[in-house]
Amino acid sequence: MFVTERMATDLITIGPDLTIGEAKKIMSDNSIRHLPVVDEGEKLVGIVTDRDMRDAMPSTLKKKEDYEQTLSTIMNFQVKDIMTRDPLTIYPYFTIQDTLLVIQKKKVGALPVVDEEGYLKGILSTRDLLTAFVNVMGIDEPGSLLCILCEDKVGQLKKIVDIIADENICLGSILTAKSWSEEKRAIFPYLYTNNVINVKKRLLETGFELIDPMTWYLEQSPQKAD
Repeated sequence: MFVTERMATDLITIGPDLTIGEAKKIMSDNSIRHLPVVDEGEKLVGIVTDRDMRDAMPSTLKKKEDYEQTLSTIMNFQVKDIMTRDPLTIYPYFTIQDTLLVIQKKKVGALPVVDEEGYLKGILSTRDLLTAFVNVMGIDEPGSLLCILCEDKVGQLKKIVDIIADENICLGSILTAKSWSEEKRAIFPYLYTNNVINVKKRLLETGFELIDPMTWYLEQSPQKAD
């Protein structure tokens, strides 16, 4: 799946000379957290986020009069004074997987999508990625998520899928993950049913180990040193 399938294209953009106060109102009125900043030719020159806005605000520890005076001054500064210049961007041909890795590595909440010449084409946020993930996983429909531990060898996934099919249950999606044990793999099928008693019974009879998905996550997460 490419970012063009999930990115927002009906964008609200601003110019670098807009005041911080005006930009803040736009963000508040439209309930958005990221404002791309473009020049007159619609080339991306920066981005303003809700964090940039918060960082620009005066300390609430100031006396009321000092706070209000400082705030009034700040609101008349221009967006170019606080925006992130030359922000991290992605291209329309990036995949959702590519974008997830970039966001995880760079710790950003949204990525402007630009063409090869730097013209803004859209923006992809963590919210868009979450929606894409829900769609791909099929978890927007009622069902049950199982966590199955099995030996990391060929044929195990087929056994699990065959059992699910034999029970005449629709499979929404299936993910696999390496366990911290080199000999184990965790398999997460999402089933379009809440009646999973027979499936669990057959999986156990076949020799698989079942654990709660959240328990697996907590146990497999790297532990911080004391």
